Amino acid sequence: MSEPKALKPAAPTLMEALAFWLKLGFISFGGPAGQIAIMRQELVERRRWISEKRFLHALNYCMLLPGPEAQQLATYIGWLMHRTWGGVIAGGLFVLPGALIMMALAWGYVTFGNTTALQAVLWGIKPAVVALVLFAVYRIASKSLNHAVWWVLAVASFVAVTFLHIGFPWVVLGAAIVGWITGELRPKWISGGHGDGKAKAHAPAVIDDDTPTPTHAHFSFTRSLGLVVAFVALGVAVYALLPNKALADMAEFFASAALVTFGGAYAVLPYVTQAVVEKYQWLSTAQMMDGLALGETTPGPLILILTFVGYLGGVKNAVASSPLASGVLAASVVTFFTFLPSFMMIFAGAPFIESTRRSLKLQAPLTGITAAVVGVIASLAVFFAEHTFWPKGYGGAVDYLSAAIAVAALVAFVKFKRGPMETIAVCAFLGLAVKLIA
Repeated sequence: MSEPKALKPAAPTLMEALAFWLKLGFISFGGPAGQIAIMRQELVERRRWISEKRFLHALNYCMLLPGPEAQQLATYIGWLMHRTWGGVIAGGLFVLPGALIMMALAWGYVTFGNTTALQAVLWGIKPAVVALVLFAVYRIASKSLNHAVWWVLAVASFVAVTFLHIGFPWVVLGAAIVGWITGELRPKWISGGHGDGKAKAHAPAVIDDDTPTPTHAHFSFTRSLGLVVAFVALGVAVYALLPNKALADMAEFFASAALVTFGGAYAVLPYVTQAVVEKYQWLSTAQMMDGLALGETTPGPLILILTFVGYLGGVKNAVASSPLASGVLAASVVTFFTFLPSFMMIFAGAPFIESTRRSLKLQAPLTGITAAVVGVIASLAVFFAEHTFWPKGYGGAVDYLSAAIAVAALVAFVKFKRGPMETIAVCAFLGLAVKLIA
């Protein structure tokens, strides 16, 4: 006797969607991979608001974009289900809880950052961060580098960033071109992004494989151009209201950085770190590492570390009447200009992507960019390892205890499949114990 056919679920109301996106904003730990996995489980399997195929098509586009792909994916799906306001709610709530938590942590860091206990905790967390970066290299490489040409491109990107000091945007552009050319000459070498494989039979979804594109998602060049103009005008208007040069510099840099942050936070951090530490001197390398450690323990995109950067930069430059006001104002400016381009690219570009659901042309540059990202993340691992294991530079003594914690954390990730939160918590406890006992 055959099982009864599953019924198509009722379409969620905007308020039901709002409740879900708010919940997601508080539980979206684990970086983009973990966040995307949570969304897939909730939206595709549990709630059946969108089919696997439509989910992966949206993800493929978001992977091609600069900026946080998980936040962009939430914005895309929210927009597809409930028009513009649905996208604003989904993308905004994906970021807002983490941003507020990061501001609170930044305030605590500035206020109590020199305390022995906090420094001990951060000392334990930093090697766990190094392990996380190495684990990211391992995971992406194992899944995406399926041909020798992509391994060569990954190594070339590592050398270009680490030793030749070629700018990250140029590395990404070159990788995209290599991917496109490879797709034209050797299409079988293309990994196919996230959409490979035949679709399995599935229970019907609200937005199913064959669900017609909703009216609001139909592509119109005029409408998309108008949206781009509107977002640029909004950015210019907010920029014009900024009261001092320090805030203006932050707005300019982070708006431009948001347009070249391909590959997620790990991939862009070397580029951002160089600018905020060396050029603008908003914070030190050690403070940047502390911010990354805090960012790993908060929900939302890892790129929210930039909220931390903005807070410390605002305090240092006294952009308002008090340290707290300075930090909150600068952090808000940085967060706004970091995520504004993401909303623009989804609202303006997603209708076109919906019109090309059966095209594989975008997968070729994605494959090239992904290969380059492996090399860039490896470069980031070297950068963080240097400052963690050789706190006084390569000529100084090695912090063997810190290195041992990093190795243990990496084993926990790779062999025992432990999550980032519990591993970081254990490392923080070890750091506290070691430093207080020593």
